[in-house]
Amino acid sequence: MNQTLSVSTLLTIAFAPLVGAILTGVWGTKLGGNWLGKRLSHTITVLGVLLSFVLSAMVLRQVVDGARFNATIYQWMVVGNLKMEVGFLVDGLTAMMMCVVTFVSLMVHIYTIGYMDEDEGYNRFFAYISLFTFAMLMLVMSNNLLQLFFGWEAVGLVSYLLIGFWFNKPTAIFANMKAFLVNRVGDFGFILGIGLIVAFTGSLNYAEVFGKSSELAKLSLPGTDWMLVTVICICLFIGAMGKSAQFPLHVWLPDSMEGPTPISALIHAATMVTAGIFMVARMSPLFELSDTALSFIMVIGSITALFMGFLGIIQNDIKRVVAYSTLSQLGYMTVALGASAYSVAVFHLMTHAFFKALLFLGAGSVIMGCHHNQDIRWMGGLRKYMPITWITSLLGSLALIGTPFFAGFYSKDSIIEAVHFSHLWGHGFANFAVLAGVFVTAFYSFRMYFLVFHGKERFDQNPDAHHDDHHDAHHDAHGDHGHSDKPHESPWVVTTPLVLLAIPSVVIGFLAISPMLFGDFFKDAIFVNEAVHPAMKELAEDFHGASQMAIHAFTSLPFWLAFAGVALAYYMYMLNTVLPGKIKARVEPIYKLLENKYYLDWFNENVLARGARWLGTGLWKQGDQKIIDGGLVNGSWKLVACFSGIVRRLQTGYLYHYALSMIVGIFVLMTYFVWMAK
Repeated sequence: MNQTLSVSTLLTIAFAPLVGAILTGVWGTKLGGNWLGKRLSHTITVLGVLLSFVLSAMVLRQVVDGARFNATIYQWMVVGNLKMEVGFLVDGLTAMMMCVVTFVSLMVHIYTIGYMDEDEGYNRFFAYISLFTFAMLMLVMSNNLLQLFFGWEAVGLVSYLLIGFWFNKPTAIFANMKAFLVNRVGDFGFILGIGLIVAFTGSLNYAEVFGKSSELAKLSLPGTDWMLVTVICICLFIGAMGKSAQFPLHVWLPDSMEGPTPISALIHAATMVTAGIFMVARMSPLFELSDTALSFIMVIGSITALFMGFLGIIQNDIKRVVAYSTLSQLGYMTVALGASAYSVAVFHLMTHAFFKALLFLGAGSVIMGCHHNQDIRWMGGLRKYMPITWITSLLGSLALIGTPFFAGFYSKDSIIEAVHFSHLWGHGFANFAVLAGVFVTAFYSFRMYFLVFHGKERFDQNPDAHHDDHHDAHHDAHGDHGHSDKPHESPWVVTTPLVLLAIPSVVIGFLAISPMLFGDFFKDAIFVNEAVHPAMKELAEDFHGASQMAIHAFTSLPFWLAFAGVALAYYMYMLNTVLPGKIKARVEPIYKLLENKYYLDWFNENVLARGARWLGTGLWKQGDQKIIDGGLVNGSWKLVACFSGIVRRLQTGYLYHYALSMIVGIFVLMTYFVWMAK
């Protein structure tokens, strides 16, 4: 049994997408004369990601057999005793993330061939998504905080490029700037946490930092009585709040729908938004030392899981419904982290990656079939026109709501149970939030499903038949269709990824729950102090196999909450279609609150942004112009000029003036000494 992994294999996994991105980004665009062309550009990037996926799957198999890798690949610099290195740590957590990232990325690459076929930025888009894959791989494969931060910032940078891909579209430019700025807020906390770790451990390497965790637990933040490890963990989690879109730093994610649909699947399913969840799981030896930090994480996750789900109920843009679903599910993962069920959180991360990528790509297929209409109010009856998109979207929706035997059931139900067994402060609210979230998720998911695929056909009533997922000057990729055109199924390059994603959306939870949650898959990657945080221990005692868990679920509260959500959605949007309008009229203030997204955007733009602008203007005009420029810079030369002018007048050049000055000086000195002698 091979106990080590090949360095060349790991380097190939990480750098194959980068090579594809460079070749396509330079010689496939105007920068290099567009020498490669469309076909060669997408072939190079798809093959690069395919190679990474195949090798990642091989690495996963070796890791299951016991292979591990933790070594420095390249030493960048040494500052005193601090080593800054590039290295890989491959264990169960890393291997799972590598496979998820590369598989979902591969599906997105293939899907993009059909979806972006007529876009003038076709080659540039492939370069971006391939570069995005490289950045995420460097993040998850890192064995030190420096490389982790490099990957962390790189996915943020490329997400900025992807969200604003249609840079002639004002809303896209606003969205990518919003994502960039909000993530900078989180990243400020993240780098503070890393700085504290380096300051008190003298190392960036995971193993060395974790080896000194017991020493960190005994220290207080200088000048305060706060536990140092609590401050470190909260700072690190603030970084995760930005990347993984947790309340109140979630506001960038819904607006990121302004980018093309494939990047919605890539960013929101398997890469950027899961980086924060992965980071907290990786740092579990530190987080286990602070109940305060874990309680904070649990409460923030609970707020996100429940209140972002409410916003999904009123959305009419098909992509935004799925986006708010992503926010809610990220909240579930965060709640699991707070309950010390790190393995459950990353298990849900994995299952969610498959069915959420499926739902996003399915939404894109619907948009294509409906000639780039995104409003679910003007769809309906698409089941008979788009059978593959319909059945795969149904499977994704069933997985999302936690239907027994589907992938999402095993991970979501485990989160609910873990919260139930937690004893930390805030677990009561968290327990309510995750249970209520089950009903809310089922309702908005099947509201969208019924409005899109069932009921009366409404696509010929659309008052804005050319609502464009691209930009205003961009024509439909499959022709300029009129109001009378019927929807159509998408080409095979679009439907094939849907089918391939639907398979793990159904079976991966059943297959993986035993080894990932109750086996040794994460044994050396995730640390839990079961004596203090017994949630995973309690889960293990209640687990009697995947089949038994699913069968028992039919009698559990979460199942009946999900069933009630589906039934209510069916009644309101299939049987009594006037009821939603009546409810809206009765609860107009609540609807307005949800429509304005709890007024957080208003608060950010009118209070925080204006306050920051007022502060910046004040510092500029009063601090910079008056104090620094006017006082220190200009004041210093004016003082010197004034003094020089006075001294210059004393330098007359006449000898008798100098003689008089000497006599006066002698007289003053004599007077002083005589006075002192008395």
